[in-house]
Order: sequence, then C-alpha cells, then structure tokens
Amino acid sequence: MTAQSLAFEWTDTNRTWLIETPTRIACFIVGALVVRWLLFRVIDRVTKPRDDGEKRLVRGLRERTGARGPKARARRAQRAKTIGSVLKSTVSVVILVWLVLSILAELDVNIAPFIASAGILGLAIGFGAQHLVADIVSGVFMMMEDQYGVGDVADFGEVIGEIESVGLRITTVRDMDGTLWYIRNGEIERVGNMSQDFAVARLEVPVAVDADLDKAQNVALSAVLRAVRDAEVVDEVLGEPEMLGVQEVTSSHALLRMTVTTKPGAQWGVQRHLRSRVLGEFDRESIKLPMQSWGEALAGPR
Repeated sequence: MTAQSLAFEWTDTNRTWLIETPTRIACFIVGALVVRWLLFRVIDRVTKPRDDGEKRLVRGLRERTGARGPKARARRAQRAKTIGSVLKSTVSVVILVWLVLSILAELDVNIAPFIASAGILGLAIGFGAQHLVADIVSGVFMMMEDQYGVGDVADFGEVIGEIESVGLRITTVRDMDGTLWYIRNGEIERVGNMSQDFAVARLEVPVAVDADLDKAQNVALSAVLRAVRDAEVVDEVLGEPEMLGVQEVTSSHALLRMTVTTKPGAQWGVQRHLRSRVLGEFDRESIKLPMQSWGEALAGPR
C-alpha cells in the first residue's frame, strides 16, 4: 500500500475530527455571533432614548407624560443605558455558556462534571457576595419599575434629597445641605418619590387666635386664587386651590391650610409664591398674625 493510499485511508477514517467537527464548531461560533449581534440591535432599538414622543417598543420605556426638560432627558438616558447594559450582559453570558457547552458536547467531552462544578461555584459566589447580588437585583427591579430616576426628589427614610445618579448597585442622593449620600440599592426598603405624576403644594398660614377666622379664610383663598394665575407659577399649577379650613387651634394661633395640585417638583416654588401673596393680603386687610397678637398682649391696654 502506497503512502498516498494510506493518507487517503487515514483521512477517510478521521473525517469526523478533521472536517465535520471543526465545521460544526465553526457554525456554532458564527451562529452565536450572529444571534448576539441581532439581539444587541434589538436591545439598542428598544432602549434608545427618544424625545420626539414616538411610541416605544416596550411600554415601560415610553416617555412619561409631562416629563420634559434636561433632567427628564438625563433620567431617561441613564435608565435606558443601564437597562440596555444589563440586557446585553445577560445575552452575552447566556450565549457564551451555550456556545461552550455545545463545543464541549461536539468534542465528546462529558459536560456533567462541568455543570456540577459550575453549580457549586455559583453557590459559593452567591453566598459570599449575597449583599452584592441583592444590590444588583434590587437595582434591576427598581429600574424596570421606574421607581425613581435622575433629577427626582425622593425620601429614602434617613435621607431626603435630589437623586444625582442611579446605578445597578448604588444610588447617589444630594440632600438639602449639599451632602452627597451613597445608598446601596439592597438597603432601600421604601422610597417616597416627590417628583412623579403630580405634587401638592400645601400652604399653612397661622393667624392670631382672636382674629376673624371666617374673614381670614376668605381673604387667604381669594389671594391664592389670584396668585395661581400669576405668570411665575401659572404653568406649574394643575388644579384649583382648595381651602381645608382651620386645622389647629392653640392658645396663641389658629392654623389655616390650603392645597393646590402642581407639576412634580414645582410644589415648593408654588408654595413660596402663594405664601408671599397671602401674607401681603393679610397685611392689607389688617388680619393679625400670632406675633402681632402677642405684641399687643405684652404692651397691655392703652
């Protein structure tokens, strides 16, 4: 038998290893890359932030009604970027695991020990990094549910302030004193978002306990009804003011309370404007404030 015939026989005998197996492995690799590229394109299309009002492919990523301006755009951009990053990482890991297992199976390698080892390793990592896992899982659900975002003012229990950044593990909040707080997402048990949907400007005005309370309520409500139409706040107000009446009476004062619905985050500016207008109207109508009543009492009868 010649060397050439031996070579042909060896090639025919080992055709599976020489041609078929490498070809199938190459197909697996190409298929994995194509699927990864297609899924990445879909993720980019779904999570790409838009400001033109066009409907999104995923309802949870649609632009909020009334959410305009630089802060709202920054919020949507960061949320979309983070969710896209999580989805891409998940897709890459799943495809990589499938590719490795498929190649090992094609090479007739027993993958059962690898799966068992991976399970044990996963348990060890999960036990050792349980706080990290909890932070990341909480961050993912928080972003999916859009509980809060960049630019929102929120109450985290011990910290109240404006959210400056939102990540999978850490949320940073700037409080009213300028302190920057780093809060792990896994530690957040509750959060009160003051910047979603609408807000309520609550105006509380104390008057002297011996003042004409009916007159004080009428004057305050009239002043607020005029004030909400001022150019400074008219675009921030969503509803008509409501007088809730006397909420508290002490030996020195009676507390009047009014409310008005505003856009998210605008309640404090509207509240300051209304308070200024009401106090000015009280001064013109000679409605006494508590300090004025105390001053007269200390001065005694004339």
